[in-house]
Amino acid sequence: MRETRHLFPTPFAIDRLQSEEGMRMLREAIEAELARDSDGLAISNIGGWHSNTQMLDWGGEAARALVYKAMTMADEQTVDVQSPEDSRFGWIPELWANVSGKGNANQYHFHPGSFWSAVAYIDDGYEGNTDPGLGGELQLLDPRMPMIRMTAPDLRLLDADGQPQQSEISIRPESGMIVLFPSWLQHAVRPFQGEGTRISIAINLIPGLKASG
Repeated sequence: MRETRHLFPTPFAIDRLQSEEGMRMLREAIEAELARDSDGLAISNIGGWHSNTQMLDWGGEAARALVYKAMTMADEQTVDVQSPEDSRFGWIPELWANVSGKGNANQYHFHPGSFWSAVAYIDDGYEGNTDPGLGGELQLLDPRMPMIRMTAPDLRLLDADGQPQQSEISIRPESGMIVLFPSWLQHAVRPFQGEGTRISIAINLIPGLKASG
């Protein structure tokens, strides 16, 4: 009997931030850092403001709580196959803030050197407007694409439900949403056309062996 298996799934986890007070504290810390260092960095961002990666130092208690949330999500999606009941690994975090206005975007990139990456949305910037024309979606690219479609772009693999697989997935951010994905997964942000200001925090989790004894 013929059997079809679907191999190598890519985990993508979505959760919610529960503390309104924590989100307020994060916003205040980001606004203070933006005022201190208005130039920021230019990495994958097209316009907008990208902070330094030391937010764990200047983000205060709320930043540490956010990192703990991301680590908990990562632990739920990860196993140490040599020690499944008591992982030998912990997470070394780095995080930074992004502030985006109308027309800003992020080009496709990945995060080398990390295992998991996460994005938390403090303010989606849509101001309650559900118009899909506002853009700003988080884009996730199938790492096998576009190579297998270059010779026949209209051909698609079928997924487990018998539907054509998509080579690019769009996630519309929401205030309070946090997403987690493997750091090798290419991702981007479509140009944001909302009238509000988007505030998000990116997190990298780098595995490190725990101290013994």
